[in-house]
Order: sequence, then C-alpha cells, then structure tokens
Amino acid sequence: MFDSLQERLGEVLGKLTRRGALSEADVDAALREVRVALLEADVALSVVKDFIEAVRIEAVGETVLRSVTPGQMVVKIVHDHLVAMLGAEAVALDLEAPPPVAVMLVGLQGSGKTTSCAKIGLRLATKQKKKVLMASLDVRRPAAQEQLRVLGLQAGVRTLDIVPGEPPRAIAKRAMQTGALEGFDVVLLDTAGRLAIDDEMMAEAAAVRDAVKPHETLLVADAMTGQDAVAVARGFHEKVGLTGIMLTRVDGDARGGAALSIRAVTGCPIKLMGVGEKLEAVEDFHPDRIASRILGMGDVVSLVEKAAETIEQEEAEKLARKMSKGQFDLDDLGQQLRQVMKMGGLSDMLNLLPGMSKAQQNQLKNAKVDDRMIKRQLAMLSSMTPTERRRPELIKASRKQRIAGGSGTTVQELNKLLKQHQEAGRMMKRMTKLGKKGLRRGGLAGMLPPGGFGGPR
Repeated sequence: MFDSLQERLGEVLGKLTRRGALSEADVDAALREVRVALLEADVALSVVKDFIEAVRIEAVGETVLRSVTPGQMVVKIVHDHLVAMLGAEAVALDLEAPPPVAVMLVGLQGSGKTTSCAKIGLRLATKQKKKVLMASLDVRRPAAQEQLRVLGLQAGVRTLDIVPGEPPRAIAKRAMQTGALEGFDVVLLDTAGRLAIDDEMMAEAAAVRDAVKPHETLLVADAMTGQDAVAVARGFHEKVGLTGIMLTRVDGDARGGAALSIRAVTGCPIKLMGVGEKLEAVEDFHPDRIASRILGMGDVVSLVEKAAETIEQEEAEKLARKMSKGQFDLDDLGQQLRQVMKMGGLSDMLNLLPGMSKAQQNQLKNAKVDDRMIKRQLAMLSSMTPTERRRPELIKASRKQRIAGGSGTTVQELNKLLKQHQEAGRMMKRMTKLGKKGLRRGGLAGMLPPGGFGGPR
C-alpha cells in the first residue's frame, strides 16, 4: 500500500532536503507536486485542499525558512500533518463493556466482511485470550453462513449454529442469548452486504443495531475501491452509525488514498487493516507508523513486533548459544530463512526498513533477491541429508548434482547458497573474536567480511 505515493513524495521531499536554503517559491512548488501526488493516490479533493493549506502555513513560516535544515523541517511538518489526517493516535477495538460485547461488522458485498470477521475472531482469541462467538446474519448470499462456519473451524473460533430460514434480526438476538448463556466475552455479528448502498440493506443493519445495541460497529471497507470506500463509509456512518473502520486488501492497493481520506471525511478511526489472505494477516492501524512508511522513513517498531510474534524464544536462545561459540550450520541458515518468510517475506520486511526506497527495492527484485529466491534456497536445504546440513564441507561435485536435481535448481544456485553460508559463518567467528569490548571498538564494520557481504572482489 502507498507504493506510488511513497515514491512520488520521496522524490519531491528529497529535492527539498538536498537544498541548503529554501524560499517561499521553493515550498510552493514542492507543495504543488505533493498536491498532485495525493490526488493521483485517490485522496479526496477536499482532504487534499485542507492538508496542503495546513502544511503551507507552517512550511513558509520564519521558523522553517531560517532553519539550519529547512528541508528536513518541511518533511517533519508533512509527517505531522499526515499523522493528524490519519487520526493522530492508534485506536484499538473497544471491548470495555459487560460481556458478551457485541461487535457488528457492516459493509458492501465483496469487501471481505466474512473473512475479516474470522480474522478478528482469531486475533481476539489468541492475542487477548477472549472467548469469541461468531454469527453470520447474511441470509441472502448463497453459502455465506457456511463460509463463516468453515472459517471458524480453521481459526478455532466457535460459530453460531445455522437455522435455515431464520431472519437476520432473530439470528443476532439468538447469538447474544447464546453468548450470555455460555459465557462468551465477545459476539461478532457478520451482516449482509449488497453490491451498492440501498435502503433495504441500511434498514436491515439498523434493525440489527436496534436489537442488540452493539458496543462496536465496524465498517469493513476495501482499500482498493479508492474514493468509493469514502462514499460507502459516509453512507453507513449517516444511516447506521460507525465506531470504527477496518480496511481490507491493504497489501494489494498501491495508492492508499482511501486510508488518507476515510478518517478525515467520516471522523471515524481506522482501527484495523487486513494485510494478506491468511487469517493471521491483520494489524492494528497506527497513524504515526503509516505516515512514516509513506515518507520512506520505515517502521522499525512494527518490524520488531512482527519478529517478537513469530520468533520462537527457545530456538532463538539455542541459536544465540551456537553463535557465541562461532557455530552456524546450514540448519541454522534454513531456520533464519524460514523466519523471514514467517514475517511476511522480504518485501514486507524491506517496506518497514528506514531509508529503503522503492527504487532500491526494485533493484533487489531485478537482482532476483526476493521471496522466490528464499523458497528455492529452502528447497535446496530440504534436498540435503541431515549430515550434509550439519557438515556442509561434505557437499562436493556428485552431492551438488543430486541436491540441485532434487530441488529443481542449478549447481550455480547451490554454490551461491553455500557461499552465503560461509560468509555468515565467518561473520559469526569475527563476532566471537571481537567479544563485547572488541565489538564496541570496531562497531558493526568489524563484523563484516572483507568486501562486504559479497565477499572479496
């Protein structure tokens, strides 16, 4: 998400930061380009006008123009206003109410409500240890209730029994009664959608709202629909009343204008975002982190959180003990590669790293440094015997042919993998020799092999 906007803003603001001094004309010219970039990213015109005006008032002030680093000051102002546009602070799902807490999901057909319901259910059950009940109120779309039942089985989250012919309002009331009788903490209500907003859909959603008095009413909006998502959000907010928004397919939208507009237009906070197809692929929406990503500043906090969620503590400690002895075999390398894939792959990690521009990411892709490369490397490691992974020095010509053939790769690719492992091993030994004092003296440069990670040139 925000790929094109990140690229455009990076170019515009990069020009400013490279200049020693800025005039008012320089700022105006840059803001014209920022305006075009926001409009091309599908941000609502009214939101763009307010944003540009607010930034300009601060950016042409004496504090900026007389600053030692005026370009950096403008970037900071743009960042701060982006954060304000996105909602200033992260707002989590509000479950502070007597159980069972009703959370109603509304939205258009095809926006991903049912999958999002299962994602939220899994998240609440695993991260917050809540006892969750999911109920499908969609009696119009064929197999909609069955879809939620199947997703519930996959997520390990209970779904309400299906009663054929039961109307949505009655299903919602039965779900709340079941939740109260069986001690559930949260009841998720997946309502029906339509291809477009109509009075019948709104009346049905309002009837369910009046019957169960949900503590949270979340609009599930498809980020890829751009300005339509803003119109849908406004419509539901006026007719049903929203407490928050969940954006879906965030990973598939390169523009991201909906996210920037939807909060400003409705006043409702974006609370969650779907970032992939897997049921675990949902994240809290942090305005400051998103603003940093848009401006190419990375998002180290999210990267660390992802690592903390996926890294097995016992395995990490085991690897740390081996590294302290200068040991690092191919099993360890495989473990690290699998860890990268668990965290969403190389592309996800690169997006979160500060200073990693889109152009640099594209250079890596052109060099075929991507998730496909990691998968091929893992295939090679799987084609080795346990002994070969523990003792890579055994892998000579005939073994190389066997491993390459078994993994559908080439001997050249295998040689690259073995060289990568050797360089990693050399780095581990240098770390061991340096020790804490030596590492402090030599810094990170002391850990690198001659010529960097590519080895001697």
